[in-house]
Amino acid sequence: MGTASRPAYDAHADWYEGFIFRGGDYLRRVHVTVGDLLGVGEGPCLDICCGTGAHASVPAGLGWTPVGVDLSGGQLRHARGRLPVARGDAVALPVADASLPAAMCVLASTDLPDYPAVLREVARVLRPGGRFVHVGVHPCFVGAFADWSQFPRVVVDERYADRARSFDSWNTEGVRARVGAWHVPLADLLTATVAAGLRLVRVVEAGPGGVPDLFGFVAAR
Repeated sequence: MGTASRPAYDAHADWYEGFIFRGGDYLRRVHVTVGDLLGVGEGPCLDICCGTGAHASVPAGLGWTPVGVDLSGGQLRHARGRLPVARGDAVALPVADASLPAAMCVLASTDLPDYPAVLREVARVLRPGGRFVHVGVHPCFVGAFADWSQFPRVVVDERYADRARSFDSWNTEGVRARVGAWHVPLADLLTATVAAGLRLVRVVEAGPGGVPDLFGFVAAR
């Protein structure tokens, strides 16, 4: 994860390996959401920005063959024990045109400065009828603009419109405070998906109580 010149997670790879698996119920909910959207299938499923491979068990359990790509060599050290991987940039995937039946990007959209470019790459590498699953933090309720310290009351401020990378977070122990995150507003995310040539099939929200902290969709080529 990160830009082509500076993989943001290299300095934090060992920390993240422990952090993601301490996620407990959160990681379980992420995996349930991914599995619900992806569904059963066969053939390769490209895990874009696979990180440490923490989500590879989901497609594998559904019959797919997960294959990971990430820019961070540090994270790929951990991922290699969980799935076949290649080091590569999400905006220039080392994959042939129209060659994949499935792809997914999980908890990584805010790690990328140009997620619309990634969506265009997804459309390029998917074969006709192929499916793409996006699961990430909820664009409307999770970000530098959202304060969860008084949950179930969540306070959202005017920074929702700020698309820049930010390290601001109410939670000083999480990924955002350590690595930073780019914000992709909901309208930008959905518009970029359609503009890339993908067809939205289903959209879901998930979260504790009445405020969703996860947002996902499945799109078809």
